[in-house]
Amino acid sequence: MRVLRLRRIELRFVKILLVKLSSLGDVVHTLPVVQDIRAAMPDAQIDWVVEKSFAPLLAHTTGLHRIIACEIRRWRKSPLAAATRHEWRAFRQQLQQEAYDAVIDLQGLSKSALVAWLARLAPGGRRYALANQTEGSGYEAPTRWVADVAIRIAAHTAAVQRARELAAQALGYPLQSAPDFGLKVALAPSGRAQAAPDAIAKQVAFVHGTSRADKEWPLAHWIELGRRFNAAGYQIALPHGNAKELATSRAMADALNERIPGQAIVWPLLALDALTQQLAHCAGVIGVDSGVSHIAVALDLPHVQLYNFDTAWRTGPDSAGRQLSVYAQPAPSVEAVWQAWLACQAINRPAA
Repeated sequence: MRVLRLRRIELRFVKILLVKLSSLGDVVHTLPVVQDIRAAMPDAQIDWVVEKSFAPLLAHTTGLHRIIACEIRRWRKSPLAAATRHEWRAFRQQLQQEAYDAVIDLQGLSKSALVAWLARLAPGGRRYALANQTEGSGYEAPTRWVADVAIRIAAHTAAVQRARELAAQALGYPLQSAPDFGLKVALAPSGRAQAAPDAIAKQVAFVHGTSRADKEWPLAHWIELGRRFNAAGYQIALPHGNAKELATSRAMADALNERIPGQAIVWPLLALDALTQQLAHCAGVIGVDSGVSHIAVALDLPHVQLYNFDTAWRTGPDSAGRQLSVYAQPAPSVEAVWQAWLACQAINRPAA
């Protein structure tokens, strides 16, 4: 009976609300859902609820009708403040402007379940969510309680695939292709916003920052790898998101520029949309397991992702050739990362 109902929905215009609030890497992993729905249901209207700080990334995603920003992380710190109450009311009004045929909670947490519950359904509309926790992911019971239909996903499922399967089962379409992140960034005609000197034609970004210290790669490894890239004609670009990461970026730049100035450049602190634009101009990215590294995957850049834990199967690129994961304990060697980069470079860029 459920399959028949879903097929009837596909025959008419549908309004779909996706709920994936955070974090940056999780939002990136969910991007292919939009392109899956567009391919299966070209006339569907797709809206997305997301934390305000990640909304600029969705603005570069093709196929979204409306991005509904919230600040639940901040609101929870002062729930009774007048400003919080005012902003919460405004968010609810925006959320409930539309009545949805399908609300899909792709996060599986209490906060996303609350948002899904607050969303307004069209007659016959349904709320969908995960029925179980998958390996390495967060999960809270209210997800299941709020949903009209709870969908079970195999426990050993990668993050990108989990989101894609949940939406496909909810809306009744088959998955038939590799993930398409749909992230489109127009390149400036003049080239990189932070251009390399004429002597060095290409930049490779070193994404060393991560929220967990046990995911970091040793500073000495970064410097040694940077020297290999410099010798191959690349300038190293060093982004940062906080004071600690800035100090690390400066330490790398000082070491790489000690012999020849201009071998490395520290980018200024960039907002998410500007950072995405900047990465898109790079020749490639080397990065630890972080949201910014996952943006490099979504941009289809040559990319090597570094893992100190055997979790690349869940959050790393699918290793199709241009993007590879390298795992070792206590950390991958410089040689292993360099060889992975050379392997990425051996794969031609696919036709646009």
